Amino acid sequence: MVLWELFRTFFFMGFFSFGGGYAMMPFINAAVTKYGWMSSEQLTNMIAIAGMSPGPIAANSAILIGYSTAGIIGAILAAVAILLPSVILVLIAAAFFVKWHHHPLAAAMLYGLKPLVTSLIIFAAISFAKSNHLAAFDIFFRSISLWLIFVLSLFALLKLRWNPIYVIVLSGLIGITLYS
Repeated sequence: MVLWELFRTFFFMGFFSFGGGYAMMPFINAAVTKYGWMSSEQLTNMIAIAGMSPGPIAANSAILIGYSTAGIIGAILAAVAILLPSVILVLIAAAFFVKWHHHPLAAAMLYGLKPLVTSLIIFAAISFAKSNHLAAFDIFFRSISLWLIFVLSLFALLKLRWNPIYVIVLSGLIGITLYS
């Protein structure tokens, strides 16, 4: 039963989610909560590990959740389930893209999906911040310092155009300094 739930859940996520792995996070969070696969804090930690690991975050998340829920078989099944829809959709899209990619309706549809994807990513960030009590007043210092690390990291990536590896290492060192 758990294996079927894992496969079905990640297959539908892979099929109906747009915008990449971070846009899938609200759906992953809802599924994990619905089936009780892990706590919100455990999920947040899994997402952090998946985000730092090489490869797509959605597939990494599915693998970690599948492994945590049903061992190696769960990991394999969740990985296949989240990747299979992409393979199917890419094959179908490739068959039609050459003919229809300049059509005004296709361009309008893709343009209209951009704000949706952005809102899903922002929603995921806010949800994870709330689940980790980053907005609570009882941990005011931690909240402010984490938001400051976030803003400075974003500034370093966008304005200073630092290599993401340097930003990750520096953020980790700042975290060690402030929180250990």
